Amino acid sequence: MPLEITMSLPAVTSRQEWVAAHSEPEDRALYQLASSAEAPGSRGCESCRPYRPSETANGYGSELVCRGVRMILAGALDHGNEAELGARLGLSGRHLRRLFMMHLGVTPGGLARSCRVHFARRLLDQTNISVTEIAYMAGFGSVRQFNRDCARVFRATPIQLRARRTRSERAAADGGLTLHMGFAGPLDWEALTAFLAQRAVPGVEDVDGRSYRRTIVVEGGPGLLELEPGGRDQVQLRLHLPYWGELMHLAARARRMVSPDCHVIQAAESLKADAAIEPLLAARPGVRVPGAWDPFEVGVAAIASQDRSLKDSRELLGRLAASHGTPVPGLERFRLTRTFPSPAVLADSSIDLQAAGIPADLAMTLQSYASAVEKGLLRRDTSLSCEQLVTAISALPGVSASSAQYLALRMGEPNAFPAEDAILRNVLGAYGPAISQRWQPWRAYAAAHIWAAA
Repeated sequence: MPLEITMSLPAVTSRQEWVAAHSEPEDRALYQLASSAEAPGSRGCESCRPYRPSETANGYGSELVCRGVRMILAGALDHGNEAELGARLGLSGRHLRRLFMMHLGVTPGGLARSCRVHFARRLLDQTNISVTEIAYMAGFGSVRQFNRDCARVFRATPIQLRARRTRSERAAADGGLTLHMGFAGPLDWEALTAFLAQRAVPGVEDVDGRSYRRTIVVEGGPGLLELEPGGRDQVQLRLHLPYWGELMHLAARARRMVSPDCHVIQAAESLKADAAIEPLLAARPGVRVPGAWDPFEVGVAAIASQDRSLKDSRELLGRLAASHGTPVPGLERFRLTRTFPSPAVLADSSIDLQAAGIPADLAMTLQSYASAVEKGLLRRDTSLSCEQLVTAISALPGVSASSAQYLALRMGEPNAFPAEDAILRNVLGAYGPAISQRWQPWRAYAAAHIWAAA
């Protein structure tokens, strides 16, 4: 029976509000990241517990550092080292450490350790899971390492930390784990779920009222993910998992789907001067760029929608999932029956996609794309710039530059803009193609507002 897990983080206010509410100038200092404070030996205050908000990957002043942080949050150092991470970013491990210290005050390895111990602290506070299991779930090599890092960061052992928690933080009596993902700035949940509903793959994804659900694959086994509003400045995540080992990274992937740490306020400040976008911003200030659970799946959807309506492309994707996805029993009440086919499955030249009703030209393009992903020729780990990512994807036979831009947009690139999208093309036709240049470097946010308005 799958384990039900719900994860919760409180809302994040602005840094100025946080300081005004919780700090005394003579004995407190403000750091952008918890890990930056821990590097010189400081710790977060006990009253507000700043370990709860996730480390954000935006606004560090260096695009390479931003990408490095995002890769670390996705688990790049779980089974690799700083030199390998640096190589993926195109620089030496030594230079990567220098950049991290310059912009963050912490090394890449220090950031990874901080992420693990802060995630484990949330589990200690909000669940009854054993200390040993939490050490494993948070990615520690041993309970001894977990104890050592807790003592370094929190000045207490895991058992002492658990003893301090309040009754309101404990898990529900049924053993469920309840957490929420906090976010800063407004969030238009209706716009986000409407976007996801229009593009949901039948049998794999479903939007029911204010809830988004989808099947996922965890260590080869099927699971279920649910997202819905969780109160003021919070989104609730519920996971039904076959295994717990990847929990921390699954939480990070779920956060990216709703863009909780995106530059929504900064983008709005930049775009509000544009006469075409300002009315859309005023009408729906909480619109955000929709993220993606699986970039491969979004890439397949982008290719399938070339020269097709959303309705037709959804039908094609539904047939693809029904014929080549893995069956998931017991979720029929959620209208979910399959996981999405993996790159390895679609790259297999022995399968006949045309038998599933996929046109021959599309089948060839999809298999070429899946093969490139399976062979590691397309890096989807944020180590590439937007331009490099778009160039690599659009170089594949049959994949348009607009499809590549759409995939980059869903992967979190703020300046990506799929100009051949039908709705966006209409706007460019009315105002002229050059108008999108005025929206740089926030063209993805402009696109999200145009989609929401449509």
